[in-house]
Amino acid sequence: MNFQPSIVLDYWPVLMKALGFSLLLTLSCALAGMVLGFLVSLLRTSKHAWLYWPSTLFVEVFRGTPLLIQLFWVFFCLPIVLGTSFSPLTSVVISLVLFMGATSSESFRGALKSIPREQFDACQALGIGGAMRTLHVILPQVLLRATPPLLSNSVALFKESALVSSVGIADLMFIGQSLSNRTARPVEFLTAVAIIYFIVAFPMTRVVGGIESKFLRRFAL
Repeated sequence: MNFQPSIVLDYWPVLMKALGFSLLLTLSCALAGMVLGFLVSLLRTSKHAWLYWPSTLFVEVFRGTPLLIQLFWVFFCLPIVLGTSFSPLTSVVISLVLFMGATSSESFRGALKSIPREQFDACQALGIGGAMRTLHVILPQVLLRATPPLLSNSVALFKESALVSSVGIADLMFIGQSLSNRTARPVEFLTAVAIIYFIVAFPMTRVVGGIESKFLRRFAL
């Protein structure tokens, strides 16, 4: 079979639309997962066992099992356990948010540990506590320190999002597979999909490196 990359151009708009969906899915789940991860990181710093151990178990389970297994479990098993039904997209969003929450919680927890204890003592001395201390003193510093690993996690989530095609979500990977089957040109389309993922992910990894080496060092973090 002759290699004909030009055939991909005929379906380029379809691939770009699928790429847009993959990026939107990744961005939405990454942001929601970061919020969840920050809350979980706070629970994991708690001195109360009833907060610490469930949050730790959550992180270990979702970081210690393959994302594909998590996708299948949420898609096939969770509806049975809860006695309800989810759309494929809802199942995918739940899985990616939980996965991102578990991975980003470790980034936030490391950032929390890097904040000097004196700042907590100063907040206590000034009568700043609870939600105000978290939102106005701790959170800005944590976000700054956790930016590089969070961006790295987001890039990894974009690449892992190709797995959602296994449950019928029409992302970039799913469309690429469908077109390769329809045209009997798997080499051209799967190669094109791989190149698209690389073109998107590689610059993002360089941006992460630039932020870490320039922005954070500039502020001496």
